[in-house]
Amino acid sequence: MNPIDQYFAADQSDPDAFTHCFTANAVVKDEGHTYTGLAAIQLWKTESSKKYTYTSERLAVDEKDGKTIVTNRLTGNFPGSPVDLRFFFGLEGNKIASLEITL
Repeated sequence: MNPIDQYFAADQSDPDAFTHCFTANAVVKDEGHTYTGLAAIQLWKTESSKKYTYTSERLAVDEKDGKTIVTNRLTGNFPGSPVDLRFFFGLEGNKIASLEITL
């Protein structure tokens, strides 16, 4: 399974495996915040999992400027639900080195 598919599988079902998708110095940008390194990324995931529950449906996958862009529709208990989010993945080998989540 590629790291992007691993990310989405772990996001929905296995929070302990979630950080294994990332490089040690990965950077995640979400909701105006930047999280650098595995400990910060794990904290981001833990906190957001406490606040929100949602389902995710993949709508599209594109490649641009060396990034893989996945568009998913998220439906859940958060403001503005449902929403289509774009996930900009930068890969390094078989791990995620960067992720930016935008509307």
